[in-house]
Amino acid sequence: MTTQEHSTTAGAAASGRDPRTLPKAELHLHLLAAMRPATLAELAAEAGRTAPDPRGFTTFTEFQQVFHAAYEATSARPDDLRRVVTELVEDTAADGGVWVQPHFDPHSYEHFGPVEHVLDLVLDAGRQAGARCGVGFGLTLAVSRHGSPEDAVRLARFAVRHAGRGIHALGLTGDEKACAAESFAEAFAVAREAGLTSAPHAGELCGPESVRAVVEHLGATRIAHGVRAAEDPALLELLAERGVSMDVCLTSNRVLGVVPDLARHPLPQLLAAGVRCSLGTDDPLMFGSSLTDEYLIARDTLGLTDRQLAEIARASVETSDAPADVIAAAVAGIDDWLLL
Repeated sequence: MTTQEHSTTAGAAASGRDPRTLPKAELHLHLLAAMRPATLAELAAEAGRTAPDPRGFTTFTEFQQVFHAAYEATSARPDDLRRVVTELVEDTAADGGVWVQPHFDPHSYEHFGPVEHVLDLVLDAGRQAGARCGVGFGLTLAVSRHGSPEDAVRLARFAVRHAGRGIHALGLTGDEKACAAESFAEAFAVAREAGLTSAPHAGELCGPESVRAVVEHLGATRIAHGVRAAEDPALLELLAERGVSMDVCLTSNRVLGVVPDLARHPLPQLLAAGVRCSLGTDDPLMFGSSLTDEYLIARDTLGLTDRQLAEIARASVETSDAPADVIAAAVAGIDDWLLL
């Protein structure tokens, strides 16, 4: 048993209800950064390379180097990418997840063949593992702020063409300072008109103005991070009124310096303002936190009650893009968890 597994087990046992048995959705993680550290080391060794310590970064450049190493580890053989997807689903199941929807862009693997084939590979791997583990699988197509708005429109149109095959949302990743949200308005309009969820990143390293921008210009209904909105009470009121949810990553926010320490994380403030929030792991390869760990932090460090944890789980499935039957079963399971 690893140290992380031990701490998770001990924390669950000490507090009563086990968060691992609470049905939940994982909406905020990046596919390659969900790779297991042992898998990164193994695949790098097979390719004759030494993988960097995925948790030894001290700068954003070093953080990016870990992500690039994960890409290199899966870029030689399609089966390696399939393995990462399979293990991601298995890890979600171990944490009580019933739906997982990572951010991913299959265009990064065009050297494997037509991009549609890459998409099929990832979706097939996710669904096969999901059928075995009891986890639904879908994708958020990741558009980068470091790309051009024209590229974003092309990606949005690709997402629309495959909306019925497993792409459920359009995301926007990368440095919030790289390009203003309004530059991607056309891409997100294309996606929304086709019924895709608008789920951009915002409000992580930039302040509440970044959150307001994705709501006003991109029609965001689900925001990855968004926690800096807590600095603007009027914005919190707007988010609650419009039902905009946030996919919050506690450990990520601490490691990257969004909050000085976990005890001062604004999640309780967001919830008190009526903003629906889910919990996610963001980049577990780098941050070393499981989905269960995130729920334990919310309870043991932030003082949330089990009922509040259940409401977070309920928000995660009800604001997800999972099929109606998956949502209904999960909500029933959440109600049962509270009766334990």
